[in-house]
Amino acid sequence: LPELLSNPRLIPVQGTLNVAMNQNVTLSCHSDSRSPPITYTLFKRSQKVFTLNQTDLTPGLFNLTIKSASDVGEYKCKAESNISRDSKYSNGLNFTLIEQISKPVLSSPTSQAKKGQNVTLSCLSENGSLPITYTFFKGNQSISPPVKMRKREAAVIFLFINSSSDFGTYKCKAENRFRNKTQYSRGFNFTLAEEKSHLQPLIIFSGLILLLFLIGLALAIQFFIIPSYKASE
Repeated sequence: LPELLSNPRLIPVQGTLNVAMNQNVTLSCHSDSRSPPITYTLFKRSQKVFTLNQTDLTPGLFNLTIKSASDVGEYKCKAESNISRDSKYSNGLNFTLIEQISKPVLSSPTSQAKKGQNVTLSCLSENGSLPITYTFFKGNQSISPPVKMRKREAAVIFLFINSSSDFGTYKCKAENRFRNKTQYSRGFNFTLAEEKSHLQPLIIFSGLILLLFLIGLALAIQFFIIPSYKASE
């Protein structure tokens, strides 16, 4: 007697259901029946897509290209024995369409800083499916734990400029569920703000005192010295 079919298993060969637009994917449909040949048929939302006739025990492999949002609907496959005419359906699979991340932008409200100052750095990718995880670096050294953002908002860290080494090059990394599509920002550098001289306020104050003295002298000459000189003539 021919062996009855088991329910076939439909799995993605690449191991993930997260896909990008225009990505090629392969689905494997396999029943454990030991009575080939078996016909495998792939359905998308109950519409027949492909049919394969396997004469051995290998799975049926279906190659797809994700060209639009409609291509991520539910897929099922049917296994049909050509001997017993028995047929069984698989589990359903749904792809998740993931948008790849764009190059993040690293920025700060100020590009100049001085020692002893607190500064902030912001990192944001304008495009890419959420959540997005950001990591900040100085040189090649990570300076923050990964920050996962579930909204289209920048990840922000706070820094304390303590020494000249803190003026090095900073970068940030952005990644989502496409782990192999990590993007890095351009480098960002703080420049050292010029320290204002402590003598400058003193010079300004001294100049004001001198100006007031000259104004007072001019008034004294006009109202007191000149009238008294004329009176003595």
